Amino acid sequence: MASSSIPEFNKMLYTPLAEIDPEVKNIIDKETWRQLNGLELIASENLTSASVMEANGSILTNKYSEGLPGQRYYGGNEYIDELEQLCRARALKAFNLDPAKWGVNVQPYSGSTANFAAFTALLQPQDRLMGLGLPDGGHLTHGYYTAKKKMTASSIYFQSFPYGIDPATQLIDYDALSSQAKIFKPRMVVCGASAYPRDWDYSKLRAVADREGAWLLCDMAHTSGLVAAQELNSPFEYCDVVTTTTHKTLRGPRAGLIFFRKDLEHAKDLEKRVNEAVFPACQGGPHNNTIAGVATALLQVAQPAFKEYAKQVISNARALAAKLVAHGHKLQTGGSDNHLVLWDLRPVGLTGSKVEKVCDLMGITINKNAVSGDASALAPGGIRIGTSALTSRNMREADVEIVADFLHRAVEISLLLQKEAGSKLLKDFVRVATNQEEGKVGYTQVQELKKEVQAFASQWPLPGVDLSTFKKPAGVEDH
Repeated sequence: MASSSIPEFNKMLYTPLAEIDPEVKNIIDKETWRQLNGLELIASENLTSASVMEANGSILTNKYSEGLPGQRYYGGNEYIDELEQLCRARALKAFNLDPAKWGVNVQPYSGSTANFAAFTALLQPQDRLMGLGLPDGGHLTHGYYTAKKKMTASSIYFQSFPYGIDPATQLIDYDALSSQAKIFKPRMVVCGASAYPRDWDYSKLRAVADREGAWLLCDMAHTSGLVAAQELNSPFEYCDVVTTTTHKTLRGPRAGLIFFRKDLEHAKDLEKRVNEAVFPACQGGPHNNTIAGVATALLQVAQPAFKEYAKQVISNARALAAKLVAHGHKLQTGGSDNHLVLWDLRPVGLTGSKVEKVCDLMGITINKNAVSGDASALAPGGIRIGTSALTSRNMREADVEIVADFLHRAVEISLLLQKEAGSKLLKDFVRVATNQEEGKVGYTQVQELKKEVQAFASQWPLPGVDLSTFKKPAGVEDH
């Protein structure tokens, strides 16, 4: 169709982003520049592939498809049905699951919605659940609450009680969990974590769940890619339901999955319950473009090369942990079996908030995180570090050891900034770290390390970005 025949009111539909909305395009370009010239160390993040981004940005975003394949509330879904069925099959294949024993719902918008839908399917309001406590590495959606407030839907709509780690070993205290369950009588035991650097003993959890007549649900959001690659224990051997996000170690777009047993004698209707909990109970029409991206990511997960990637992620985490320990730092559990390291900063007299801030100024992206014994998740004593994204940029052990050196220097600079600030308040710390006019040594050292980080980070490729054509966008800070 000739452009002259397009009505004026529709011409915007054919106009490239850079032309119709240069502001948004510039923000996207600045974020691309930040990722290219920085180090992404947040354990819940990764870098997805160019093909996943292509699928996720496709015309599939136009289609509404409430319901399940063959049972839609709208017409015109023959190809959407084909896509969702393909995604289901690939999800089962990626985790080596028998379709006669396991099913999967691929519609959840995120891991949090997947968890709440699973709780909705399995529990009645005010039923009891037990999940790992937040300061010990658990997740908000596993029943987190404080002494004054129920923080998330999982604690608002259900009664929850946290189990924890052994203070001596810093590993999951399965004996204490078992004793607590005898008293609390949970209807569900939740395993999986967002900041636990070790693997799980699912058989012990299964024994507790069986004794109490409880469901056993695993949220493997952080480790699902490592489970698929058979580098960690599989929850599928013991759990009734398994949930996951798709954008962490699975390296897909941002979405969620719910796997459910189909061969349970006491719950033959589990498939129906899970599907109805997703829609219409907890969400509306699925995001078909994202499901396409998930399907493409799962195809990649099933390839032999992904297993090598998963191995490297773990090797990198162990190398980074060992280097930090060599610098004299304390890590919760002393090391790592998976993709993350939990660094306890309390022995050096810093908070996670301060180190997160100073690293951000240098182009190192981490996140403050509670460590065991912390009273507040908002002012925690640690930081969480992950190696998935670094590994997706081709880094190996020697490279992440350089990153560990950067982190050690960032802590040393943070101590200097705290001293120069003359107080332990975060606002004073930030003022000294960012104010050149004060003439403090800490500010100068921040800028020097920032240049080194950028020089190191910019030499690595970034998936989905053509470095031969991508130019520095307007508005990014000069170095």
